[in-house]
Amino acid sequence: MTKTAKIQQVVLSDNVGLFSICFDNATENEFEKFIKKFRDDATLNEDYQAIVSALKYIVAKGALERRFRMEGKMNDDLVALPIERSRIRLFCLRMSDQVLIVGNGGIKNARTYEESEELNGYVIDLQKFDKILRQALKEGSIRIERNVIIGIEEATFEI
Repeated sequence: MTKTAKIQQVVLSDNVGLFSICFDNATENEFEKFIKKFRDDATLNEDYQAIVSALKYIVAKGALERRFRMEGKMNDDLVALPIERSRIRLFCLRMSDQVLIVGNGGIKNARTYEESEELNGYVIDLQKFDKILRQALKEGSIRIERNVIIGIEEATFEI
């Protein structure tokens, strides 16, 4: 099944542009869905707050590689938060030290994300999107300038 995706700006600071993906013209982007899922969960509040704190730091200081858990394959930009032990994961595409695309995530109830149908689904979507996004960058239909992705307002991607 083909999905369409758009990139939405979430936060723009001097150091980082934080973006998210909206699939199939949904009313909420993937990051908003993640927040909605965990914001009021008392049993996972500490884990959720660790991710929120990490994102606040990233917005203030930049999306430096050391702030993320490397996930995915060698040829993609897939990373996760938090880097320390946690019961939940938020998957992202780290495009540069100044551009981060936050996706969705869930409860880590298996040793690896591949063993969780929910987490693996988020990862596969982000990996497909990463590949298409890299192609659009190569073709010049969008471009990254410092902390902004130029051309996303008009861009719709088929995944």
